[in-house]
Amino acid sequence: MATHHALRDTVPSTEPQKSGAIHPLWVRLTHWLNALAAIVMMLSGWRIYDASPIFPAFHFPPAITLGGWLGGALQWHFAAMWLLVFNGLLYLALNLASGRFVRKFLPVSPRAVLHDFVAALTGKLSHADLRVYNAVQKFAYLFVVCDLIVLVLSGLAIWKSVQFPLLRELMGGYDNARIVHFCAMSLMAAFIAVHLVMVALVPRSLLAMLRGR
Repeated sequence: MATHHALRDTVPSTEPQKSGAIHPLWVRLTHWLNALAAIVMMLSGWRIYDASPIFPAFHFPPAITLGGWLGGALQWHFAAMWLLVFNGLLYLALNLASGRFVRKFLPVSPRAVLHDFVAALTGKLSHADLRVYNAVQKFAYLFVVCDLIVLVLSGLAIWKSVQFPLLRELMGGYDNARIVHFCAMSLMAAFIAVHLVMVALVPRSLLAMLRGR
């Protein structure tokens, strides 16, 4: 009975927004730790990229990188990597164990995503109940989870290329693994930018992720 009541707060509702928890504490903590780790990895990764660019004509401005120099950037990058891996695994495990993953993110279909995307562009997408994710949100969150997994695996293929030859070959070799890593990073940066825009449009979502309601 206690478990039933604990999980009930996370079950989506089609009713107008009512009082009560929108995001349990563990969701909020793992969300912000994941966000911190991803941003630190991205900024330090830009400094690492500048030390050996994949595309020689493209560099990131030093002012928006983290680490100051290659050695410092690598230390930041690896520290954030371990935080992202362990916190990300905890986030996924708790979502799956509680059933929240299925309730929040599934089902989702291309037709539903297209419908809600058009509704969002025309200002007709409702945000009355923040406990219910629309199809665009479901797709975006599932996408970023997959993207972060690709980031970690491609990063591992670069970092431990000799120790994980199969992973390296699945990425198309060391040089291609760097390209995969760069593309996955770029997609994550795009997700963060879109996510910030959506938060600005629906500021209640930020409050809900800070205080749970």
